[in-house]
Amino acid sequence: MVQATPFLLVLCLALGAQGLSEKKCSLTGRWVNDLGSNMTIRAVNANGDFAGTYHTAVTATSNEIKQILVSPLPGAQQHPSAKGHPTLGCTLQGHFSDSTTAFEGQCLVDPRWKEALESTWLLREEILTHKDTWEATR
Repeated sequence: MVQATPFLLVLCLALGAQGLSEKKCSLTGRWVNDLGSNMTIRAVNANGDFAGTYHTAVTATSNEIKQILVSPLPGAQQHPSAKGHPTLGCTLQGHFSDSTTAFEGQCLVDPRWKEALESTWLLREEILTHKDTWEATR
C-alpha cells in the first residue's frame, strides 16, 4: 500500500493538470486593451456570428473622442464547436476619420486561467487617388 500512494498522487496530479490546460476561452463579455479602448461582444450564435460594440480611446486625427459614441462591431469566430481557443475577425467603421478597421485575433487562456484576446488590426483610410494607396493602410 505504501508504494501505491505515490502512484495515486502522481495520477491525480496528472489528471488535474490535464483539466487545467483544457479551460476554454469565451469571447462573450467586455474586453479592454492597454490603451483603454474597449469592446463588448454579445452572445456568439450557433454559426459563430456575433455582434457587439466598440469604443476607442485613441484616434489619429484631431477629432475629439466622445464617450457616448460607440461603434457597432459585427464579427465571426471559427465554428463554436471547434477547439477551446477561438479565432475571430470583426470590422469597425471609423467615426473619427474616413476609415474602416479589420481586427483578427484569438482568445487564449494563460497559466493563471486569465482569458486574453491576442489580436492585430488593419486600418484603411479613404483616399482620392491611386498614388496615395501606400499611405492609406496602417
